[in-house]
Amino acid sequence: MIPVILSGGSGTRLWPFSRSMYPKQFLPLVTEQTMLQETILRVADVPDIQAPVIVCNEDHRFIVAEQLRAIDVQAKSIILEPVGRNTAPAIALAALTITQGAQDADDIMLVLPADHVIGDIESFYSALAVAKDAAQDGQLVTFGIVPTQAETGYGYIKAPGKEAINHVQEFVEKPDLNTAQKYLESGEYYWNSGMFMFKASRYLEVLGQTAPDILAACEKAVSKTTDDMDFTRVDKDAFESSPDDSIDYAVMEKTQDAGLVPLSAQWSDVGSWASLWDVLPKDASGNTARGDVITEDTTGCYIQADTKLVSTLGLKDIVVVETDDAVLVAAKDRVQNVKEIVNSLKQENRPETKLHRKVYRPWGSYDSVDSGEKFQVKRIVVKPGAKLSLQMHHHRAEHWVVVSGIAEVTNGDKTITLDENESTYIPIGVKHSLANLGSEPLEIIEVQSGSYLGEDDIVRFDDIYGRAT
Repeated sequence: MIPVILSGGSGTRLWPFSRSMYPKQFLPLVTEQTMLQETILRVADVPDIQAPVIVCNEDHRFIVAEQLRAIDVQAKSIILEPVGRNTAPAIALAALTITQGAQDADDIMLVLPADHVIGDIESFYSALAVAKDAAQDGQLVTFGIVPTQAETGYGYIKAPGKEAINHVQEFVEKPDLNTAQKYLESGEYYWNSGMFMFKASRYLEVLGQTAPDILAACEKAVSKTTDDMDFTRVDKDAFESSPDDSIDYAVMEKTQDAGLVPLSAQWSDVGSWASLWDVLPKDASGNTARGDVITEDTTGCYIQADTKLVSTLGLKDIVVVETDDAVLVAAKDRVQNVKEIVNSLKQENRPETKLHRKVYRPWGSYDSVDSGEKFQVKRIVVKPGAKLSLQMHHHRAEHWVVVSGIAEVTNGDKTITLDENESTYIPIGVKHSLANLGSEPLEIIEVQSGSYLGEDDIVRFDDIYGRAT
């Protein structure tokens, strides 16, 4: 069995903690591990489990690689989607990659979104065992969550019956409250978990019958695969030609071999701040408080403080989330609509939808600690053995001051070594680079000055991470 982890989501409804360039699957929402790490470790003890295949956004590739390294997991493959085309094509890329190099073309794929919570692991394992038997017989299996309430935030699957596995009749989009209540009362509907299990070869066979245009585009994309460090790149033009469709509608609704395994395992997709509040511990007043938080006469609230003291007085059923550059205050029953705020910010081209103030790069991170007219100050941390690209800027000069560690600096035609409290100045238009020669993180303060300080004013000449212009 090969876990296929789908890690392409944007986590819009968990803004401002989740951003498009660092979405919720890469965040530690429930435990100290990130959601991606929890998903991988959750199946590590499943019998006959193999190394995972990760399908992710190209922009997230270094985040994925670093988070796998942090838990000492070597992926079978990290497949980069050049564009988003929904789950049916994403799973096809994984299935084609698996079958091309497989000793056994009948390897079973366990398809898991990277951002779910499962509280009852034993029930989850039991459901996997049922699904595996059905998958070995050629069925395409999905896991339906036994609903506990009339929920409007989830899609539903109609699969009547009380068997260990039931035939899928219909996938339904998120209903209104009255419809959700009817689904709950009927006992014929399950929440759509987005988790699946089937033979890789069987998925491709059925996809060729139900959505041959998707299969053709993905086959062409994979036929032109190139390896880039630890990543697998597929052909962009071919993959862009694939229709944008989910596995639910492209495959599962159109085959007679779709089965559903009921699952009661304290599952949540953590799709909103309210659902995160549901799964986290609460105090005697029903509050979940994370960070430096003081509450007074406050009940039923989710309060998260990342960088500052947050205090509340007289609040009930409210969500308060503070980050270094944004604050969200919302009624808990309205948090499904946070994406509307994000859409408004996108229309204004606000950077708060994409990046946090602290930005992670394959070599480390930088934190924009201050900025003003014609200047910006960054705290840069470079991992041991890491190196920034050889680059230049058309519109800004930079001063670098070493706070801790040993820096190797390329500044024009010179290469110098800087220790703590030493500095260098890089004029506009001069090629430069920075490397950490030591065994400890290198920390520097960078002061930029110039007429334009945007991140797109970078011309890369050489880069060990394959980002050269």
